[in-house]
Amino acid sequence: MAENVTIARPYADAAFELARGAGALAPWSEALDRLAAVAGDADMRECIANPRLAADRLASLVLDVAGELSTEQQNFVRVLVDNERLQVLPEIRDLFVVLKNEYEGVLEARIASAFPLDDATLASLKSDLEARFKTRIDTTVTVDPDLIGGVRIAIGDEVIDASVRGKLASMAATLKN
Repeated sequence: MAENVTIARPYADAAFELARGAGALAPWSEALDRLAAVAGDADMRECIANPRLAADRLASLVLDVAGELSTEQQNFVRVLVDNERLQVLPEIRDLFVVLKNEYEGVLEARIASAFPLDDATLASLKSDLEARFKTRIDTTVTVDPDLIGGVRIAIGDEVIDASVRGKLASMAATLKN
């Protein structure tokens, strides 16, 4: 939701600055992954929405479930609780990852494949993408049987559609003209 992203942005910026300043981008990224999972849990969402649950109790609950966190990360959780922003932790995590990737010169590739990709195929595809974009690529792979065959890759606002469905759509458009 766009509103959640707007609310989450200053918190993601603050977390990124804290992490970058401490040279701890990877630990912060891992902590935010765990915290986003905690905040996304159905039972935890009920606790977050419960107005009768005191802020210090909610913070303790989140901190107990989230695993080991640094002092700064614990303070970050307390700030989110005090400002009633725990529900936007998934958006904070997503924005943090974008900032981290930009800082490290990494692009995120979302790959949709008609069939599961084996490790060798994925490594080759990743290598080809890194050569094309001249930067490190992190991949997220999903299986989409609707593609019929091939892959569809989205990197930023660029899409490479090498799927059978995409080629059929292109052919149909050409035939209509």
